[in-house]
Amino acid sequence: MKNEQTTDLEKLRHSSAHVMAAAVCRLFDNVQLDIGPSTDDGFYYDFDLADRITPEDFERIEAEMKTIVEEDLPFERLEVSRDEAKEILKGQKYKLQRLSDIPEGEAITFYKCGEFQDLCRGPHVESTGKIRTFQLMNVAGSYFRGLETNPMLQRLYGTAFTNPKQLRLYLKQVEEAKKRDHRRLAKELDLYSISEKVGPGLVHWHPKGARIRSIIEDFWKKEHFKNGYDILYTPHVGKANLWETSGHLDFYKEGMYAPMDVDGQEYFIKPMNCPFHIEIYKSGLRSYRELPLRWAELGTVYRYEKAGTLHGLFRVRGFTQDDAHIFCTQEQIEEEVKEVIRFCNMIWKTFGFTDVKAYLSTRPEKAVGEPAQWDQATKSLEAAIKAEGLPYEIDEGGGAFYGPKIDLKVKDAIGREWQTSTIQFDFNLPERFDLKYIGSDGEAHRPYMVHRALLGSLERFFGILTEHYSGGFPVWLAPEQVRILPLSDDQMDYANELLSELRNAEIRATIDKKQGKLNGKVKNAQLDKVPYMLIIGGKEQENSQVAVRHRLKGMKGECSLEEFIAQLKKEELAKTIVDMEVSD
Repeated sequence: MKNEQTTDLEKLRHSSAHVMAAAVCRLFDNVQLDIGPSTDDGFYYDFDLADRITPEDFERIEAEMKTIVEEDLPFERLEVSRDEAKEILKGQKYKLQRLSDIPEGEAITFYKCGEFQDLCRGPHVESTGKIRTFQLMNVAGSYFRGLETNPMLQRLYGTAFTNPKQLRLYLKQVEEAKKRDHRRLAKELDLYSISEKVGPGLVHWHPKGARIRSIIEDFWKKEHFKNGYDILYTPHVGKANLWETSGHLDFYKEGMYAPMDVDGQEYFIKPMNCPFHIEIYKSGLRSYRELPLRWAELGTVYRYEKAGTLHGLFRVRGFTQDDAHIFCTQEQIEEEVKEVIRFCNMIWKTFGFTDVKAYLSTRPEKAVGEPAQWDQATKSLEAAIKAEGLPYEIDEGGGAFYGPKIDLKVKDAIGREWQTSTIQFDFNLPERFDLKYIGSDGEAHRPYMVHRALLGSLERFFGILTEHYSGGFPVWLAPEQVRILPLSDDQMDYANELLSELRNAEIRATIDKKQGKLNGKVKNAQLDKVPYMLIIGGKEQENSQVAVRHRLKGMKGECSLEEFIAQLKKEELAKTIVDMEVSD
């Protein structure tokens, strides 16, 4: 269960942001301050100042922070009137705008350490002397309030921990993450690209990346059919009145692309698949005997994301969401949710993610639906988490206005946590679209509706998967499972025979036909992260054998091609994860 109070680490990091801002104010002139919150892995503060902060400035900013820490200045909480706050913030234009966001009647508080005081709710550590282990990480641009029409500020990032060992481990993780950056690996392994000529945030899948994606999609479809889902395909555009009924034009229009005129009517490219699935539900009269309906789609959607937020495959403008919607009765809901969590957990473990944690978000103050519905839905979600034996935290009041939800987060090979699957109740859309089914009593009833995204989006999942494996995908996912390395042209006919047999066995194989020595060919296969190499020389050809080399384990010995195929197929079928590397 999650503690609703701010954690000690969050307080430490938020206090570190104040110390960093105090140091910047001591070192630079005419500093305009905005906000400085803690984050999942550190803190940041947004500044507007004439000087451009660069990494070369980090050492002197950190030195000034250490001075402030040594001064052991207490964090003092000050509660003031609005007029007093305006006087304190005179000349601080961004802070004055933040002040105007505070509703009338709500307490206005500052936190003061030495000469530095900041409009802030807190809480903080007792004094600056409690902050001992910190480091500045990087600096980037950030628009005030996140709007591109507003001034660009400088966002200075840092991190803080309770002891030096934790910091060292974190910095090691950061360095390892740089090596695994999917954008770099995508170039090296020729997986995908994004063309500025076509448009930012729009992904071009290259043959190798597309092969992996195709394997993922085939596995996804097969497992969904096995688990009682039906697969849907829906249009990419819909009339404006569809999005009016769903509420997207009221609440999400800024994330949708401009409408197109078709026969005098407005059409929008879809940002979500839900309304289309609902229209399929409404295409006929539904009976309780048909329920539950489990409908899934690999549906490509388009959402406007600000240019500054785009990031490789993690944040794009066009992506394929592995969407599913479940329509069921009130009596079926708990078992359905249990099955969804079991299914999600199984899929993630198959892809090599064994550390899975659930986060349950409950009813916020403003919500649609009856409180009794929320209570039952929330209890169903919690019971499902417990049934699967997952660790979990509760985020009280953190649900969407239209229903409680579960988010699953997984840890990758270097310990980073990723938001992945979402299981979301929806009491809103069934009302908006007037969904019904005929119950055993012959009366019309409102079905329960659950949104479920398992992988999230194929693009983001592919990025996570690439970094998890550092590009060295296991055999069942590898775009090229085997590379044949002939020692000379004398073995080329034999190599082509092997290639034909491998492909007939549905093994993804190629031949290295380039001139060069064996060491160079092995190195190239290693760099391309091919799981297996089959080395063939005169002896192997004469004995109708292959010399097998594993990318991570080295030489495995000689065997017949039939023996090799049988072993590879066994590994592929088991979806074995072999000796995942920490780094290359």
